[in-house]
Amino acid sequence: MGLTPQPNVWQCGPFALKHALITLGIFADEATITRIAGTSVDNGTDEKQLALAARYYHCDLPMIRRHRPEKARSDLLSYLRRGIPALLCLYKWSHWVAIVKAERGQFIVLDSEVKAVLAILSWGELKNRWVYHLKDEYDRDHREPVFDLHPVIPRKRVPTKARFSVARARYLRRPEHRSLTYLWDQYLVDLMAIAKPRTSLSVHVISLGEFFRRHDKMILDQVDYWHGDIDRAMAARVLQDLHFVADTYGLVIHEEDEKRAIAGITSLLTLWAAGRFGSSAVYDDSGA
Repeated sequence: MGLTPQPNVWQCGPFALKHALITLGIFADEATITRIAGTSVDNGTDEKQLALAARYYHCDLPMIRRHRPEKARSDLLSYLRRGIPALLCLYKWSHWVAIVKAERGQFIVLDSEVKAVLAILSWGELKNRWVYHLKDEYDRDHREPVFDLHPVIPRKRVPTKARFSVARARYLRRPEHRSLTYLWDQYLVDLMAIAKPRTSLSVHVISLGEFFRRHDKMILDQVDYWHGDIDRAMAARVLQDLHFVADTYGLVIHEEDEKRAIAGITSLLTLWAAGRFGSSAVYDDSGA
């Protein structure tokens, strides 16, 4: 799971759908999508199979065909502005990707063929990879340009959506942050048990940035003290990654839940420290 690269050349469809769904806060794994869609080694996955898998996760995946590039771009931007990701089949209908954001003429692409998963393309680059030239059955010399767009539309309101930006994509593309992308859904699942999505009705809340400004040193001190042997820089990176994911989805903590959130984050970091650096048994009288 997570934002991960595909392990083969034929599973790009399930990975693209998985990546689009996670930006909607919908958790799916590529193995389940592959099974439901009937993806095969020989034929990969077509749009009808992906639409079948999308329905399993309570989403529609319509196919919108445009022939003029500017109209295709306009329709794609319309969905992205509403926070709706889209699947595109690039390179002459041979490779599926998810488009999740447009910003100042650049498009953020979740591409499972890329090791970093995230890619940033200009409109010209995306257009050239997106276009398919369809043969005219009546005129062999004519090729009709085709741009097929497949928005991933939830059937009901989703609690939170990812707010990617070019700056966030560049941050995640760095090799030192690759583990964060690969474990993206795990961070999000854990955070959703502690924090809540910000809504128009949210009052008396604090951002995760403010929360960590207030409490990260105390949390680190406590975990370091009770464990006794952690790498504080690595532990601080875990808190930083939690902060990054929370901000991407607009998660906040209600003021009345602040103490509960301190306990939750401290517990997460303690479990991480025990798993990463080991832990002796506590209150163990077996040697008495």
